[in-house]
Amino acid sequence: MKNTALTHIHESLHAKLVPFAGYNMPVQYEGVNAEHETVRKSVGVFDVSHMGEFLIEGENALSLIQKVTSNDASKLKIGDAQYSCFPNDKGGIVDDLICYRIKENTYLLVVNASNIEKDWNWISKYNKDFGTTMRNLSEDYSLLAIQGPKAVEAMQSLTTEDLSAIKFYTFKINNFAGIANVIISATGYTGSGGFEIYCKNDEVEQIWNRVFEAGKDFGIKPIGLAARDTLRLEMGYCLYGNDINDETSPIEAGLGWITKFTKNFVNSDNLKKQKEEGVSKKLIGFELTERGVPRHDYDIVDANGVKIGVVTSGTMSPSLKKGIGMGYVTKEFSKKGSEIFIQVRKKQIPAMVVRPPFYKG
Repeated sequence: MKNTALTHIHESLHAKLVPFAGYNMPVQYEGVNAEHETVRKSVGVFDVSHMGEFLIEGENALSLIQKVTSNDASKLKIGDAQYSCFPNDKGGIVDDLICYRIKENTYLLVVNASNIEKDWNWISKYNKDFGTTMRNLSEDYSLLAIQGPKAVEAMQSLTTEDLSAIKFYTFKINNFAGIANVIISATGYTGSGGFEIYCKNDEVEQIWNRVFEAGKDFGIKPIGLAARDTLRLEMGYCLYGNDINDETSPIEAGLGWITKFTKNFVNSDNLKKQKEEGVSKKLIGFELTERGVPRHDYDIVDANGVKIGVVTSGTMSPSLKKGIGMGYVTKEFSKKGSEIFIQVRKKQIPAMVVRPPFYKG
């Protein structure tokens, strides 16, 4: 098991640590619902240093990224970030990612921890045709997500950068908490605003300590991966391995908006055909209309009890106090307002198809 540079701090805070993507990670500190509420109402800090970071450099860097990702990275100005995915050659998804344009011919790709080796090998296979310089910085960099409506106000004293001026999906490289050349990115996985902070491993403890000092009057707390999951699900954000994987296409997953056919990329012809002709299953959001908790892998059935799909993510929403989830269903049941049923053990609980985000704070 690998540790992050902050594992000893999580232990001192009596976090419950669990294995995740090969790392010893804090799943919760005081409890999922309390941590969830902290992020929705004030400010919380996640150690997500297990995430992967690849630096792609050289005159063909953009050409390589355009080949392996679905979104159009040519639209990125220096200081922009973009959500995207790596389509595979069978129609599924290798991983989803965020692409940052750092300099003229320099891009940072941030990938999921569980897919670091797979992603690296996938990009490297295509880089044989482009000859860019690729560096895997995953073991050298730490990542803090400072999330919540009070994040800007709480963190402003730590930097000369005007945090309120950093627009969503843009970033600045500046001093932060006494450390130079930190990436301050207005991104996150919670839907409650805030920043993600990229720094070197030997810098992150100083940043963590300064962040908690600056946030003490704002109700700042450390947040674990369990609340990260309930927060992202309330926004309808996909989780790789649950809602998207090697078998699900971006079109089926409702990710057509990051799949740009103005360029040629891996398997783009087949995905374009899917978009034009339609798909037989679609990823939907749903809310239970009676009490119950949907879970990953529960069957979705119609009024006659016939299986029409499967739940990919589900929880009792801490904000909405009702069962919510996402899952794939056959096309005819994917329309907003359709009635479906979730098979919870021996009971079929009615639910309605809705369009995420579930939480609109």
